[in-house]
Amino acid sequence: MLWSLTKIVVFVLFVAAVTLGADYLMQIDGGVRIAFGGVELTLTPLSTAIGLLVLVTALWVLLKLASLTVAVLKFINGDETALSRYFDRNRERKGYQALTDGMMALASGEPRAAMRQAGKAEKFLRRPELTNLLTAQAAEMAGDSKKAEEVYKRLLKDDSTRFVGVRGIMNQKLAAGEDEVARQLAEKAIALRPKHQGVQDTLLDLQTRAQDWSGARNTLTLKLKQGTLPRDVHKRRDAVLALSEAQAILAEGQDAAALEAAVEANRQSPDLVPAAALAARNMIEKGQARKAAKLIKKTWAAQPHPDLAAAFAAIAPDEDPAARLKRFQPLLRLMPDHRESRLVLAELNIAAEDFPAARKALGDLVDRDPDSRVLTVMAAVERGEGASDTVVKARLTQALSAPRGPQWVCGNCHNIHSDWAPVCGNCQAFDTLSWQVPPAGSEGTGDSVTGVDMLPLIVGVVEDQSDAPEELPEAEIIPLTTDEVEVVDAEVANAADPDEAPQKMAANEGSK
Repeated sequence: MLWSLTKIVVFVLFVAAVTLGADYLMQIDGGVRIAFGGVELTLTPLSTAIGLLVLVTALWVLLKLASLTVAVLKFINGDETALSRYFDRNRERKGYQALTDGMMALASGEPRAAMRQAGKAEKFLRRPELTNLLTAQAAEMAGDSKKAEEVYKRLLKDDSTRFVGVRGIMNQKLAAGEDEVARQLAEKAIALRPKHQGVQDTLLDLQTRAQDWSGARNTLTLKLKQGTLPRDVHKRRDAVLALSEAQAILAEGQDAAALEAAVEANRQSPDLVPAAALAARNMIEKGQARKAAKLIKKTWAAQPHPDLAAAFAAIAPDEDPAARLKRFQPLLRLMPDHRESRLVLAELNIAAEDFPAARKALGDLVDRDPDSRVLTVMAAVERGEGASDTVVKARLTQALSAPRGPQWVCGNCHNIHSDWAPVCGNCQAFDTLSWQVPPAGSEGTGDSVTGVDMLPLIVGVVEDQSDAPEELPEAEIIPLTTDEVEVVDAEVANAADPDEAPQKMAANEGSK
């Protein structure tokens, strides 16, 4: 509407200017005198202007006739396309102008206008490799997916536009949620243009979603060769894929191949805890306990984790608590100040019924980092030292409402997972899970690991439990009232010696 109004205004101004100019020329005195061959002509200013305009027009016509004459002569001489080229020049000019207008309309967010100009350009140019692409992109912008897919299919017929057609249809299938078809099209597109980074990333994402670990590793290697992925990132992600492949192979019952893949994953990324745990457990099953212990220690030095401690315990599942505590010492000395080392040492001392040592191992974790696992272990220590049910229940009540501690958390969407996975189950992002404290407000896709879950991990089940402290019945683990919790916290805080706190509380409770 605005453009049409502008054209009308410009036309009116042009007519007005021509009229004023002609009136001005008619009012000028004198004129132009032309003398040639004894003939003299005197022209008024208006006649002179009209004569110049006629002369320019005649010159333009003569030039066109000359070009046509040359084309006719060439045609007579045997150039069969001379005449068609002459008449096509004007068509090409109109066609490229329409193509330009269509691209400008597309850039301006006017898809319908772009489609009209694309049709006009096709009429004059007959160059579908140009006009079809413009039509398809305009149809996509207009939301006409059926039209866009139809045009992309036409692009498949030409070698020069086949990649564009395949990629366009692939994006259409992705938008429609047809991931399997999109993956097949991405494989065809990458065969046509191996260096295209966008298609590489799309194919890798679709392969990980489909759990095609072998294909994903090939794509990752291609990205490394083409220079679209740093080498250190490639090593990490290839390790994740190797671990995923090992898990899949193990599920099929191929233990040897699974062990090989898990060891390779651990070699490429020593801090990848699930790879080390899986490789170690496979080694243990094959009687390679020494190799398993060496592998676990190497990974523990990089990243202490409960899964590694559980795998280390599985090396000798039937040993007594004292022997297990002694065997764990070289492992725990690798990272003695790490919270995981201190928690594992406390759990081992609880199993060996050395409760003062367990309290010493926890140190200031109860005050500095009181998550549910720390508080659960502390409740077990206090129970073992003879604290009253009130004190134990207070600790367990705190554990239920305390932070969950480190979990497998997606760095992309902050979703919590109960187990490590190569792909986030919530946002489908690849290699985003890390062992960390979840941000506030994080949600989980499964049961998270809590203190109650972790306590038996290292302690295990001891066959002879006649001397072990009686386990608190589940029915007795009930929340305290606010007053009771405040009393317990005050008594613990006021104790001169932390080891004496349970006895003081029991005495106070008896006096009550």
